[in-house]
Amino acid sequence: MISVALELTVRDLLHSDLASCGWAGSARHLDGVAKQLDRRRHGEVDYLAICARSGIPIAKGGVDYLAKGGVGTLWQLAVHPALQSCGVGTVLVEAAEQRIRNRGLRQAELGVEEDNPRARALYERLGYRAYGREPDAWDEEAADGTLRRHETMCTMMRKDLS
Repeated sequence: MISVALELTVRDLLHSDLASCGWAGSARHLDGVAKQLDRRRHGEVDYLAICARSGIPIAKGGVDYLAKGGVGTLWQLAVHPALQSCGVGTVLVEAAEQRIRNRGLRQAELGVEEDNPRARALYERLGYRAYGREPDAWDEEAADGTLRRHETMCTMMRKDLS
């Protein structure tokens, strides 16, 4: 067995990073991320990048402080597919939780699609507990540029950070 240790850094995701984040979604998705980065200037969100030694993001995700009062809502969490199940998602979630604590908040929340058991297992391992279900939907861009509506059901999960 071969073992490889990743040296990771956590920092804010930058507009200049988006060109190297094609693994995270379509151009439409990354345009949406760019808009979220603009919200960061107003203190409404944090948007994190987990980077390997090269400085290129291998994971990204946001914390929205306005989605629900008194709670940091994690969203748009993604890890490069080649590095999933290597602990990078844990680093991302823990860094987001620290940002929430730094704001003086004591609860983190997220929704996980019900057809994503691997992600749900990660969140449960990190202490998140299901408390309900909510539908969600967004437009997705296909490779040919056409849009389709993605509709899903999410399990809502919460963690006490105190």
